Amino acid sequence: MSTGASPASRPLLTQEVHGQLLAAARNGERTLECSLDLQRSRTSVQLRPDGWVWQDERFPYLRTCKERTIYYWDGTDFQPAARFSSSLIKLVPTQWGPPTFEIDGIKMLPTAHVSPYADAQAKVESVRPREKVVLDTCGGLGYFAAWCVRGGAAQIISCEKNPDVIWLRSLNPWSPAEGSGLRLLQADITQQIHSIADASIDAILHDPPRFGIAGELYSGVFYQSLARVLRHKGTLFHYTGSPNKLTSGRDVRSEVAERLRRAGFAVLPQGDGVLATRRAPGRHSAPA
Repeated sequence: MSTGASPASRPLLTQEVHGQLLAAARNGERTLECSLDLQRSRTSVQLRPDGWVWQDERFPYLRTCKERTIYYWDGTDFQPAARFSSSLIKLVPTQWGPPTFEIDGIKMLPTAHVSPYADAQAKVESVRPREKVVLDTCGGLGYFAAWCVRGGAAQIISCEKNPDVIWLRSLNPWSPAEGSGLRLLQADITQQIHSIADASIDAILHDPPRFGIAGELYSGVFYQSLARVLRHKGTLFHYTGSPNKLTSGRDVRSEVAERLRRAGFAVLPQGDGVLATRRAPGRHSAPA
């Protein structure tokens, strides 16, 4: 499967890998086998007292290497895979290999008990993407799209409105490149949805930021737009997370399920979200 970044031209370092390089050099070893692409593969590097050599190019040891940061080679030096425009957006390593990302310190993907890549696989399998046209509403690092490609989807329309997140995708070797039916759009899905034809989508994957950040992606009006573009009996997986009702004072998943029913869906709980099926078009309650 093709990926967004080219490991041969852009090695990636984490504190763990950088520590392996330093320890091996101190021990007098001349070569080290390690991963320079976040555990997608392993390769061999030559060690020197003042740096290391890989693919016939010399690289320096880092002066500072932080635990929760991924560093990419910019052609001159290693830089953190992070940008600050209106928010601080950064690629964050995980124990699993495939990274997550954060916006202002808020983790966007689950990592505590499962790889975010494997988590995406389970969610994609719930909509059975083979030979389907799939709408990926909030593309993020592209893990949903990657599994749709691997699952044989006919076409994937993936929307991501934040250009800094798309830049992170270009660095991340676990993110898919366009092609093989995948079309990545830098677009706000609440606007882009209006250009999608009625009943032209077979399945939808909706993984929005939390309600407090992007409440418009949980609205009855938006759900009616999803119902409009989804064919009869098409499926929607909507990630809601599982916030604690006792501390938050609200049950987001139940609220989502009720709004989806009003928009024309049959809804069932599914893991940390809901799986919805488009009912036959007809009269529905007003949007919530």
